[in-house]
Amino acid sequence: MNMRIKRQKKKMGSFWAKYAMISPISLWMYLLVAIPFLYIIAISFMNKGTYGGVTVGFTIHNYLDILNPLYITTFAKSIGISLAVTVICLLIAYPFAYFVAQKKVVQKKVLMAMVMIPFCVSMIIRIFSWTNILRAEGVINHVLMAVGLIKEPLKLVYNQTGAMIGLVYMLLPFMILPLYSSIEKLDPMLLEAASDLGARPLKSFLQITLPLTKAGIFAGSVMVFIPSMGLYFITDLMGGSKTLVIGNLIKNQFITARNWPLGAAMSVILMLITFGMLKGYQAAGGSMDDLSGI
Repeated sequence: MNMRIKRQKKKMGSFWAKYAMISPISLWMYLLVAIPFLYIIAISFMNKGTYGGVTVGFTIHNYLDILNPLYITTFAKSIGISLAVTVICLLIAYPFAYFVAQKKVVQKKVLMAMVMIPFCVSMIIRIFSWTNILRAEGVINHVLMAVGLIKEPLKLVYNQTGAMIGLVYMLLPFMILPLYSSIEKLDPMLLEAASDLGARPLKSFLQITLPLTKAGIFAGSVMVFIPSMGLYFITDLMGGSKTLVIGNLIKNQFITARNWPLGAAMSVILMLITFGMLKGYQAAGGSMDDLSGI
């Protein structure tokens, strides 16, 4: 009987010890994730106040308003821009990650440090720097005109091209990191065996390297596609407010139009798109551990 009581006490002590360890994280998640999420959902079903803000009352008109052709067009355009940015980042990041993965340990650390160092500088400062580089009187146009490749400045900023350049620059590291992690884990003996069996480099890449790095491709695509729909300050600064993404719509509703319920409804739609992407990623064989571990 005494032994049984001791086991129960030990079990209870272990339970409370584990609870004490996870409770700070759980509290953090409730305060900063769950409660704000539920708050946004609740606001999305309320009415707009006369001078902004929210008045209590249930309505679904905010979601019906999103069916406005203007909003639908912006949502579709935003998804198209995000897809294009994701593809461009993948085409740039994959060769770079593959190149880095073949280097020696010291060279790998140096090259990956060069990818991470820009994160130490404010995003706004970097975006303003790119704006100065790409503008009509900027370095790129100045050099191209000096060597005679163009006769008049190219329009590289304050349009959709500028917005996409800014998004690609800002999100490229999020594509490089998961790709590098996947490519580095490849066993080089597999490629050597394929070569010994007569496979050409292209065939080895398509049948061995690409399938084995699928997790990195999916993870990088998710990490680029989702943020690209919400980084409104990049499209504002480099797109000249001419290129709208979903984030711009939400920001305008909360700050300019002061229609918080409609902005909250758009936020809920964006979150549903995000969850849909994550579910699609899981259905394609990806794991949430691949995202959280990067």
